[in-house]
This record gives sequence, C-alpha cells and structure tokens, in this order.
Amino acid sequence: MFKRLRPLSLCLCLASAGLSGTLWADPSTAYLLKARRLIDGRGGPTLSPAMVRVEADRIVGVGAKLEVPNGTRVIDLGEATLLPGLIDLHTHLTDKSDVHWEEALLTTTPSQAALWGARNARDTVRAGFTTCRDMGPTWPYVDVDLRNAIEQGAVPGPRMLVAGNYVSSTGGAGDARQFSLFVEVPTVRNLADGPDEIVKAVRTHFKHGADFIKILATGAVLSKGIAPGQQQYSDEEIRAAVTEARRWGRVVAAHAHGTEGIKAAIRAGVRTIDHGSMLDDEAIAMLKAAATFYVPTLYISQTVTASSIVPESEKQRARQLRDAQLASFRKALAAGLPIGAATDVPVMPHGENAKELSFRVQLGELPMSAIVSATRVNAEILGWSDRIGTIEQGKLADLVAVPGDPLADITTLERVVFVMKGGVVERNDSSR
Repeated sequence: MFKRLRPLSLCLCLASAGLSGTLWADPSTAYLLKARRLIDGRGGPTLSPAMVRVEADRIVGVGAKLEVPNGTRVIDLGEATLLPGLIDLHTHLTDKSDVHWEEALLTTTPSQAALWGARNARDTVRAGFTTCRDMGPTWPYVDVDLRNAIEQGAVPGPRMLVAGNYVSSTGGAGDARQFSLFVEVPTVRNLADGPDEIVKAVRTHFKHGADFIKILATGAVLSKGIAPGQQQYSDEEIRAAVTEARRWGRVVAAHAHGTEGIKAAIRAGVRTIDHGSMLDDEAIAMLKAAATFYVPTLYISQTVTASSIVPESEKQRARQLRDAQLASFRKALAAGLPIGAATDVPVMPHGENAKELSFRVQLGELPMSAIVSATRVNAEILGWSDRIGTIEQGKLADLVAVPGDPLADITTLERVVFVMKGGVVERNDSSR
C-alpha cells in the first residue's frame, strides 16, 4: 500500500500525529453554542444574546433562545461574539515566513514544504480562517496534496481551493531562470509564452489537481524581472487562460499590480484582481460593470520593507507601490466596490491573517464592512455562498468566537478563542 502513496501525502500522514489536536473529533456530535452576541456575516444588526445549534456538519438553528435536545453538548462562550468562519483569498500555506521563495527553490525540498504546510494549515484554522484560496506554492502541486490531506482528515486545516502553480511568462514575476542560465528548477517548466503555451499550462495545472488558475498579469514585488507596474502578459494571452479555464468550468485569478495589467485582466474576464495596487477611475468603473472582484493585500505593505529575508531591490519595489496600494483601496471604498479580503501570507506570519482586517479599518473601512468582506463577500467570490460565509440554517457549521465585540474593537479578530469547521471543534479555549 505504501508504494502507492505519493511521497508528499505520506509525509503529511506521518506529520498528523504531532498536529492532531481535535483531528479525531466526532463530526456527528450535536452542539448548542451560546454567546453574548452574533454577527451573521450579512451586514445586518447583531443578535444578542445568541445561540446556534449544530448537527453533524450543518447549522440547524440560529436564535436568541433555542431548545436543547437531549444529547446536545452545550458550549457556553460567555461574553464572546460568534461569527462565520473567516475566509482568506490569497495564501501560500506551504511556504515558510522566514525563507524567501528563491532560497527555498535552491535549499529545500517538496517534502519539507508539505510538512511545514501542515503546520501552517493548523495555525491558520486555529486563527479562525476556516477557508483559504491558496495561490500557488513554491514547489508545484504541494498545495494539492495539502488540500487532499485536510479533506481526508490526515491533518487539521482550512478548506482549500488551490492553484497548483502559477502561470507566468519568461522574464516575468517568479521566473526562476533569473538565478542563472545554468540553474534548472521545476517552476521554470511552468512558464508559458503565447496563447498556445498558456492553454497547455492551464490544462496541466487542472490535470494535476488545481481548482482554479492563477495568472501573473503584471510583474511582482517579491521577484526580479519586469516591474510590478508593467503588464507582462498581452490581452490575448490572458484571454487564452480565461477561455480555457471556462471550458473546464473553472475561473482565473489574476495577480495584477499595474493599471494596464489590471484593465487587461478585467477585459479578459478573470474572477479576481489580486493586489490591484494601481487602480485608476477607469479601472474602478470597469470593476463595477464586470463580474470581477478587487482583492487587495494591504497589510504586507507594512511588513515587506521590515523583512530580514527580502532583498533590498524588492523592498524598494514595495516602497514604490505602497502609496498607490493604499490610495487604490480608499478609492475602491469610496466607490462602493465589493472588496474581497486577502493577506498573501507568509509575507506576514501564518496565523496572523486577521491583521489585514485591522489594517483596513485603520485605512477607513467600517468594522462591519471588513467582517462582511472576509465572510459573505469572499464566499460569493469563491462561488460558495450556498455553503459558507454566513451563519444561517443549512450552511456548513463554520463558526468562530472572539472575546468582546469586534465592531467596537476589530483587533479582537486577532484573538480567537473558539473555532468550529464543519461541525468539528478545532479550538476551544473557553473549556480550559
């Protein structure tokens, strides 16, 4: 049997013994959760006091006072606030916070990435993020194995939708041939130039288990090559990725910093503009009219320039973009755009994802808007509004509790005390 296991899956299974926590909890247990208040993710008034009844993996009741059937386990969370499980649309769970991706390609292995990915996934779900979209690992397809290991119960972690690897151009963001002409690393084999190569890359990623496609429409901050503000793929090339993904019933997420790259990606029909650092008025109008969402990653502007692992040349790129990133977010807020929530961890440490929401509030967003972004809006972006994102009867029992009221102090989201994912308790500090 062991001969049939993929090496990375075997590593994850072996790792599970030390990471289990609530791994073997019985998902058929019925629960009644009690809390001082409840924010349901839809943006309406809070419910206080609040109760939520859970059976198997589903929410079966929400109200100020619910009956407690025999055999129900009651968890009283006291003065805490219950919220839907949080969602992060831009993570790299198999990457370490203290290793630059270029160094990882030359000094680490896929098995190491898998093992650290298991730890990072545990830290992420315990921080209240029960669903993540993973935007491509340093080592291709390790995220596929991690997603599968979580789904199969081998390790704890959030629900994951994974890119498998990115689609990028020669000389563009993430081109590892920039080490040396004579150094070969696996990611180089996934570079694609021209529509035909891009179509093949899309098919290859889906063949190996990707849920969606990540295309790098512009340069990047944490990379050499073309500048972040420059469009690196032509309109035709981005359209080729979107057209092929649609044939598979899937979507494309576009890494896009620069204005022209953002507009090209919107025209092509991508699902999300990730980062979106340089929005102008026309780009905002295009987003309003299209089925494309703006998904900024803002808190990293505070962390990249202080990092000990980021080369000075890349810190300089970050400094050049920072003001534009923050201005674009404020423009999007003023325009009333629906905004997704994302972090780009591990540019900030895994498990600190909620700092993104605190930073957005510092920039002028209302706390309720930030919460709705990380719950209902993100679920809509993923196409999962029927199962996650709000606390409603029939939805999956993804529930998080924080001390106090996050509408009064958004930083309470950084101090999670209770996490349930699909009816399984992943964290319960209140019982200690």
